[in-house]
Amino acid sequence: MTGRLLPSQMSGAGLGIAAISYVAVDYMRYVSPLWHSRLQPVLWSVLVLAVVTRVPFYKHWSKELRAAIPFLASIIFMLGALLFEALCVRSVTAVLGLDWHRDTSPLPDTGQWFLLALNESLPETIVEILRAHIIGLHHFLMLFVMLGFSVVFDSVKAPGLGLGARYMFTMGLGRLLRAITFVSTILPSARPWCASARFNNVPSHPHRWAQKYYVPYAKDPSAIRQLLHWDAAYADPGNYIGDYRADWGPMSFLSDFLRPSYSEGSSWFALLKKAGGGCNDLLYSGHMLVAVLTAMAWTEAYGGFSSALIWLLVAHSAQREIRERHHYSVDCVVAIYVGILLWKMTGFIWSNKRKSKQTVRLEKIQNRLIHAAKDSDMEAVRRLVEEMEVSLGEERQRGAVSKRAMTVFACATVITTLGIVVLALTLTSDG
Repeated sequence: MTGRLLPSQMSGAGLGIAAISYVAVDYMRYVSPLWHSRLQPVLWSVLVLAVVTRVPFYKHWSKELRAAIPFLASIIFMLGALLFEALCVRSVTAVLGLDWHRDTSPLPDTGQWFLLALNESLPETIVEILRAHIIGLHHFLMLFVMLGFSVVFDSVKAPGLGLGARYMFTMGLGRLLRAITFVSTILPSARPWCASARFNNVPSHPHRWAQKYYVPYAKDPSAIRQLLHWDAAYADPGNYIGDYRADWGPMSFLSDFLRPSYSEGSSWFALLKKAGGGCNDLLYSGHMLVAVLTAMAWTEAYGGFSSALIWLLVAHSAQREIRERHHYSVDCVVAIYVGILLWKMTGFIWSNKRKSKQTVRLEKIQNRLIHAAKDSDMEAVRRLVEEMEVSLGEERQRGAVSKRAMTVFACATVITTLGIVVLALTLTSDG
């Protein structure tokens, strides 16, 4: 290595080539499954060996050690946000009942109209490229993993765990805001058959809250006018249709929100694992949030031509989400600017531009030293040199960890991180 690559050199560096190779080889499963089965293990082996052989020469384990606690805290926060999101996904799917999902038409979406119009005017080859499943959720996750591990090649500013902490914290924050958003107003799915196919055990009738506060006013304009006038639920909903109550011990209160059936009510956590992406329109798109955060991380940490390519893949993924009616256009648009803004807000965790406290302190001493030298104040120069030596000594003392302990930490970090990667890719392999 010749040191850290300059931004102008990054476009032709190995990380961009590795990213393009990964996406291209994985897409070969649609073009030539045989070659895909041959090339993918080779590519994975080369990438893993490249990282493992560089780990012993990595010089920033002390920085990684300081970033370990924020990294673990970000994982816990993100998992909590995902759990809350899963609760909200099941709740908004179940609250109005299956009959509402079957009978409610999708919302008009000008983005869908625009893509259909393009199908009629663009060459067939271009349309097929737009339809192609070039990239998915697990690809964007893997691209970020490659970005994080590239710290061992000095392609990205250390610590890699700091970059990972920022990514996961931002992801958790975005998921939390997303859940609050889509649970606030329930929107019909762009795929009306989804709920019947995936949630056939959900009750057909609405929840008792919906029976009282929504159903009597849903389709009667005069009833809505009266509701606005009285500002009270005045209509008589009749006899409530009850729901099955699951015995989940201390978590039994969730039964009122998740509305399990007798056949699926043995475990609330098992019920949540079936929720997947839900069968309402979930504003904003979680897939696009992941894509945008990956592109933002890549742009800031690495830059170059490869970051422009990843943004093109983000755009391709967005139009596919709309084209295949996984989301409305508004979900993708909102996810893009929310992802950008959230990434900008979390630069305090890790930033390619932010200087360390030690660097800022030394720069201040250096500036004072220059002024003292210009004024020929040798006593001030002596004091500043001593202050600089003390500062450097404190930094070395803070980073002084036994070689054995650092080796154990390095091995544990690599093994744990690879385990998280395998788990994440396994859980997202179905999209």
